[in-house]
Amino acid sequence: MDSKNLRIAVVGLGYVGLPLSLEFARKGVPVTGLDVDPAKVDAINSGRSYIKHINSADIATEFNSRRFKASTDFSEVKEVEAVIICVPTPLNKNREPDISYILKTGEAIAPHLKLGSLVVLESTTYPGTTDENLLEVLEKGSGLKAGQDFHLAYSPEREDPGNPQSKVGEIPKVIGGLTPECLKKACALYGSVLKTIVPVSSCRTAEATKLLENIFRSVNIALVNELKVVYSAMGIDVWEVINAAKTKPFGYMPFYPGPGLGGHCIPIDPFYLTWKAREYGKNTRFIELAGEINTSMPEYVVNRVAEALNENGKAVRGSKILILGLSYKPNVDDDRESPSYHLLDLLKHRGAELDYYDPHVPIIRPTREHSHWADKQSVCWNQETISKYDMVLISTAHAAVNYDELAEWAKCIVDTRNAMANVKDASAAIWKA
Repeated sequence: MDSKNLRIAVVGLGYVGLPLSLEFARKGVPVTGLDVDPAKVDAINSGRSYIKHINSADIATEFNSRRFKASTDFSEVKEVEAVIICVPTPLNKNREPDISYILKTGEAIAPHLKLGSLVVLESTTYPGTTDENLLEVLEKGSGLKAGQDFHLAYSPEREDPGNPQSKVGEIPKVIGGLTPECLKKACALYGSVLKTIVPVSSCRTAEATKLLENIFRSVNIALVNELKVVYSAMGIDVWEVINAAKTKPFGYMPFYPGPGLGGHCIPIDPFYLTWKAREYGKNTRFIELAGEINTSMPEYVVNRVAEALNENGKAVRGSKILILGLSYKPNVDDDRESPSYHLLDLLKHRGAELDYYDPHVPIIRPTREHSHWADKQSVCWNQETISKYDMVLISTAHAAVNYDELAEWAKCIVDTRNAMANVKDASAAIWKA
């Protein structure tokens, strides 16, 4: 795993795989990015980025240096010493883990594995996926023995899209191996390009570590969402409470409420453990309660919308409502699992006329869950456009939005993100939700 002679393949060129590929390439490791989407492959080989917070120039630099290329041909695996798998792990309609992308990737790379190669899974999943499910597929397809003929490890991704302080090379890397030798190989792989390596005793421990990180966030966000509802009924501003509480220099960590959970991690990952725990006859009551609270927040927000409209003598049905922010978090173009889609669906069901504005998502891309909104485009940001809506609902607080203009142009605003807190002069009626 000497970086001077190392070649790797990264399978899945999304929000995890693409920045990881670039990090290895920048450190001099030749990377072949593998993806089933020809559009992504063509973009990389043309030096273009399809993820907003990743610069096209960074891709072009590594491609032109011949350190990074992309392909749909999985036989390229036979040319590399290590394969890193970064594919999606969604839930199905019954909230059960869908590891089919992992297994299909395993089937695709297995015939091309060579003796001594290393396979690392980074996709978030339940404990046992690597040393049971993926191992079985790889051994069956390759005819090789894991831990003997090839090495197998798990290392959870820790991407934070849109956070300029989050740099792949500086984030500590947790790694678990199938055997001590597998762990040694995986640590050497990542240690060649990353600053801090955190070895753990097994693949299952590493898988559980990732779940703990996101369950911790899910539970605490649910707590503050519940407090928001309670404090609102008492006439107390939960945002003021949080800002006061976080002045305590010990024993407290601030979490913030919102209209629901979004992204590919927090709304999904906790339920991987819930599902796996049933195999051992255990219940995960905290996780399930947190899920109930967080998934109920869009309905709470819509009820606040109805209250605000009613105050102005209007019903939801027939009202023109603008959703501000479609991505799941500020300043990114990632709309996976965004609560904005749930708000759109709930308001549409109540008869509202809906549009959205998002400077980072100019058009809604087709998805499995929200195909009925596909190809809808963001409206323009100007006074004539914004003033025609009966209400603007702030779902995601992008820094690129001028909230002073919004306060001047809009008739009524329902703010789920405390985005209007610093606006001093507002013509619009502002409601918190």
